[in-house]
Amino acid sequence: MPDWIIVTTITAAYLLATLVIGVRARRSGEQNTLEEYVTGTRSLGLVLMFFIMGAEIFSAFAFLGGPGWSYSKGAPALYMLAYTALMASLGWLIAPRIHQMARRLGHMTQADLLADHFKSKGLAVFIGIISILGLVPYLTIQVVGTGLMFQFATDGRIPFWLGSLLATLIVTLYVYTSGLRGIGWTNFFQGVLMVAIAWVLGFAVANQLYGGITPMFQRIAEQAPQYLTIPGGGAPVPWAAFSSAILVSALGAWMWPHLFMRFYSAKSVRTLKKSLMLYPLFVYVMVPILIIGFAGILLYRDAPLQNPDTVLLDIVVKTAHFSPWLVGLMLSGALAAAMSTGANIAHSAATVAARDIIARLRPMHDASVLRLTRLLVVLISAAAYSLALLNPASLVTTLLGAYGAIVQLLPLTLATLFWPRATRSGAFAGLTCGTLVTLQFDFVWPPPYAINAGIWGLAVNIVVLLGVSVVTACLPTRSEQG
Repeated sequence: MPDWIIVTTITAAYLLATLVIGVRARRSGEQNTLEEYVTGTRSLGLVLMFFIMGAEIFSAFAFLGGPGWSYSKGAPALYMLAYTALMASLGWLIAPRIHQMARRLGHMTQADLLADHFKSKGLAVFIGIISILGLVPYLTIQVVGTGLMFQFATDGRIPFWLGSLLATLIVTLYVYTSGLRGIGWTNFFQGVLMVAIAWVLGFAVANQLYGGITPMFQRIAEQAPQYLTIPGGGAPVPWAAFSSAILVSALGAWMWPHLFMRFYSAKSVRTLKKSLMLYPLFVYVMVPILIIGFAGILLYRDAPLQNPDTVLLDIVVKTAHFSPWLVGLMLSGALAAAMSTGANIAHSAATVAARDIIARLRPMHDASVLRLTRLLVVLISAAAYSLALLNPASLVTTLLGAYGAIVQLLPLTLATLFWPRATRSGAFAGLTCGTLVTLQFDFVWPPPYAINAGIWGLAVNIVVLLGVSVVTACLPTRSEQG
């Protein structure tokens, strides 16, 4: 039997299992309520919360972009380990309060919390638009990843467009059918598969190509030592860029709607805190994946890969000469990473678009919002698939740019939770200025001192929020109406 057929058969079995688990997770009797579809009736336990939150971070970005950076840059890729460990601290600070407020006030989205506090429908719409602008590129990354995986693992017999289409259709179907509960159970299945395969591949690649992990790093230290320090090899990543990448990622991670909204889904504050306490364990998924990227430094030194994001696929499929059974499992594990995150993003983006934008502009009953949300799952997934066919930039670069925009929601969140003097005018002004500064440094001018554009935007955002709030708080109350 040809190798590509074995690979495809294993992958098809994985896709079928994922679809069955996702569709069967639909809870009878409550599946037609908006609260069940969006929050799982706020009843998720520790296991599902842990895997939902973990799978939302470890995605195609982890299996492709992570190794791509450790191969092309070396040590700067370690920023991924740093921010994953640090982000739990911010979650511990804000999540319990957010969870309690949501239960009391019925919040389902990020904008629900912020707009209720500032008493502004317009702010909810504005936040919803920013969220969509960040989520769609993030979803596109997952679609790109699935297409690349199929293309490489089957030696082009399943082309990029078809592989990404198959994965997108599977995800869209079970998200459309079962909502958050389907995402939770598929993430549990996919998370276990992803962790197991990541470690098997990490050890197998290092052993087959270098005789072990220690000999591999010893050879890199002898022949290409620049890759083991900052600013790294290839295109350098200065200390300022490295540190600000950690900071913007650690601060911005929980501001992603698909993570923020999971604070509403835990059955108790205790469950949520346990999930956050265990969350840094997911950093261990990245360790073997980054090792595979480091393995490519010497391997492709004389003939660099055209696209660094394909280094894991190139090593496993073409260079290491693994059996097709292992390649099939690798493809399934990598698809698990991309699809688990893609499901969460599609679900959250559709909820935000329906509840925070359309339903705010044209009020409707929850049943209508639910139907609209399901329709938008299909439309947003189709939009991300279309963008993926345009072959966007590096996965890491794309994601860091999106983080810069989404972190601008942090000052509003902290003000809502801890600073009652923040005003509506301050919220609008800070969010607007921070977003514009971020976009300016992302697409027009290079950011000063190589500091991430999102950090510059965040600094301006905070100053403007504080300044305008202090000024407008002293003005007559009518200045805050409208």
